[in-house]
Amino acid sequence: MDILKVIEERRSTRGFLKRPVEHETLETLLRLATQAPSAINLQPYELTVVSGEEKQRLSRLLVKRMKERNISCGPGSKSPLPEYFVERERGLLHVIRPNLPEETPFQDFINEGSCNFYGAPTAVIITIDQVFSSARLTDIGVVVGYLVLAAHALGLGTCPIGLITAFDDDIRESLSLRDEKKVVIGVAVGYTDPETPINRSRSDRVPLDDLVKWRD
Repeated sequence: MDILKVIEERRSTRGFLKRPVEHETLETLLRLATQAPSAINLQPYELTVVSGEEKQRLSRLLVKRMKERNISCGPGSKSPLPEYFVERERGLLHVIRPNLPEETPFQDFINEGSCNFYGAPTAVIITIDQVFSSARLTDIGVVVGYLVLAAHALGLGTCPIGLITAFDDDIRESLSLRDEKKVVIGVAVGYTDPETPINRSRSDRVPLDDLVKWRD
């Protein structure tokens, strides 16, 4: 598939088929994702692939912890957001809300969906060794970009999920990850359910001039 077409087409999936992703397909996906560049080739990330009953167990744990601690998705800002960021957030709400299951509040859908990886059969948990500074999070951003685009090219849907970082200790214990690893992000991976209304939601991107400054 043409890479430019993949970039134009790809959007986050929030409704997945129960069909498992074949191990060979996952291996291909991860091989492509880890072709991503990283500073001086450090490749400072580790990817843990969780499927089957192990993924179901992890999802139940995260949903339980989310409800116990009353943790919610948010922008992660240190102070109130400027209005133009709030307007972009409203844009997402505007396209998602009409496609939610009846009487399901938006925030409940996002919170529980994030902890359940939106029902995807596979979750990829990406960690970084705590020996690295926050500068190396850039490398994880690049590998996630490669992962979600490669997945689309392979006929898979994905949704990056940041809320799970609130449960770093629980995830490390559940998956027997080493103490020096820090959870940075998760990615839901599976086959998109074409019949789920939520997958019709397509948020707009702001005009290029709102994001790009030219200095000639």
